[in-house]
Amino acid sequence: MYYVYILKEKGQKHFYVGSTNNLKRRLKEHFKDKSSYFLYSYFALPFPELARNFEKYLKTGSGRAFIKKHFSIKSFKATKF
Repeated sequence: MYYVYILKEKGQKHFYVGSTNNLKRRLKEHFKDKSSYFLYSYFALPFPELARNFEKYLKTGSGRAFIKKHFSIKSFKATKF
């Protein structure tokens, strides 16, 4: 499986979108340095190309609108680590 995940910053409206083939390992790496984030959502996909394309989509204007609409988020600002 390949995963696309959304991390949310605690108390803020900032999000981080990423993809990986090992979600547990990747989250440990994130939380080691960025403890103010938590796992907001993730998607399991069968192919790496599908996961990368979905990640890229979520980082576009249309993808941010998708996140706002489907996750009831009033404001979305992508964050980079």
